[in-house]
Amino acid sequence: MSEWLLERLRAELRERLPRRDAPEGVPQAAVALLLAPLEGDLELLLIRRSEHPLDPWSGHMALPGGRRDEADTDLLATVRREVSEEIGVELGALSALAELDDLRPVSAPARVVVRPFVFELPARPVLALSGEVAAARWSSLLALASSSGETDVRHLGALRRMPCYRLGEDVVWGMTHRILEPFVELARRLHSSR
Repeated sequence: MSEWLLERLRAELRERLPRRDAPEGVPQAAVALLLAPLEGDLELLLIRRSEHPLDPWSGHMALPGGRRDEADTDLLATVRREVSEEIGVELGALSALAELDDLRPVSAPARVVVRPFVFELPARPVLALSGEVAAARWSSLLALASSSGETDVRHLGALRRMPCYRLGEDVVWGMTHRILEPFVELARRLHSSR
């Protein structure tokens, strides 16, 4: 069934034009949604960022990726380089299955524009986590969809209620949740239409 789901995702994602929001002079970044086959579903890799006082997303659950370097020819080159550096997975021979909508952080709209890329992997790769990554977790898309809820987080100096996904004790919220939500909802809808 994972092959059927991949075919449907490919078709759906080919039909849409991703929204672009990369004004001149605003730093850019790219992240990867890495999908591996799973019996009856697909699974997605999420990472927990290492604690660092200068990182505004320190300790958060995230997608592998990062900021574009001057040497990167484009954002696809950025995501390939960052995935290799952060988790030791080489995406050089793989074409991106799709590009999703550009997003900016809600709390600091001009800080960075993030472009998500979706990659289809033949199987779970062996990971080699860098010092930037504290942990890596795989989750089925259906499990993510069914874990949807809300959580209280301290954000911008106040306690706020935010939408989230739960992976055991790990909580996916904020920008990563905003990137994943339409994709996970699409996968859930495709599953339920089968």
